[in-house]
Amino acid sequence: MPRATTDARLLIQSLSRAYAATPTNLKIIDVYVFFALATALIQVAYMGLVGTFPFNSFLSGVLSCIGTAVLAVCLRIQVNKDNKEFKDLPQERAFADFVLCNMVLHLVIMNFLG
Repeated sequence: MPRATTDARLLIQSLSRAYAATPTNLKIIDVYVFFALATALIQVAYMGLVGTFPFNSFLSGVLSCIGTAVLAVCLRIQVNKDNKEFKDLPQERAFADFVLCNMVLHLVIMNFLG
């Protein structure tokens, strides 16, 4: 077996073992980020097939998905117990910041829609 294939297999096994040790709350946030990014990709594919007539709507939808994913990644960083920078930040505060920022993001998105 070529060395590159063996290295790739070892890397995948190492990553899967590390992810198995990840706490459940971080896995839930990972799924949320995945679905937000998948929704953005679906919208881009739809725009490619159908067209860009209501371009503001397309742009608002994609930016909403990407912004939500970015905020979820920030939440994941804040609630991770291994992160030393946010060890004094309660999880409730991090979630409240996430909700507030999502509300502001979506108010801006709704304003952009017109």
